[in-house]
Amino acid sequence: MASHEEHYSMEAPRLSPAPHLLLVTAPFYRGIADWMIAGAKTALTDAGATCDAIEVPGALEIPTAIRLAARAKRYDGYVALGCVIRGATTHYETVCNDSSRAITLLGLDGLCIGNGILTVEDMDQAVERADPAQMNKGAGAAIAALHLIALDREFRAPAPVGDPRDDILMAGMPAPKDTA
Repeated sequence: MASHEEHYSMEAPRLSPAPHLLLVTAPFYRGIADWMIAGAKTALTDAGATCDAIEVPGALEIPTAIRLAARAKRYDGYVALGCVIRGATTHYETVCNDSSRAITLLGLDGLCIGNGILTVEDMDQAVERADPAQMNKGAGAAIAALHLIALDREFRAPAPVGDPRDDILMAGMPAPKDTA
């Protein structure tokens, strides 16, 4: 059931140098995956970023593929894209929980990942979330990855350093004035 409540979406940051991301997609539902990829690519291009794209067999393989790609150190961030639709068995819970948990753990290890793996009850919900003309969750995941890259760059930047000579007091120099 769709809500009529408006949701806030952050604008994509423009980063310099332009980040390079990897889209990792599980195309089990090809049409949904194609919408997600299109939304993500458009959002990244609009933000001045570049990307490569790969496909894996299913949502459970997305975190492993991200970890393998991270070892190559070619990407600033990752966008996980896929769709899991509830079925008649408990496999839905396993796929949703385990893929989400693995992506979270990779993020806690320092990888910048936008999670765009849809977890829905039916195809109508998947269409609503994936379609770039509707909720455009592929773009949302790409923008989330860009924001994490921006934070990573901000927190990794060295603190501003003054002239180290300002902290040196040599014999015969006047003591600094107390400004308190």
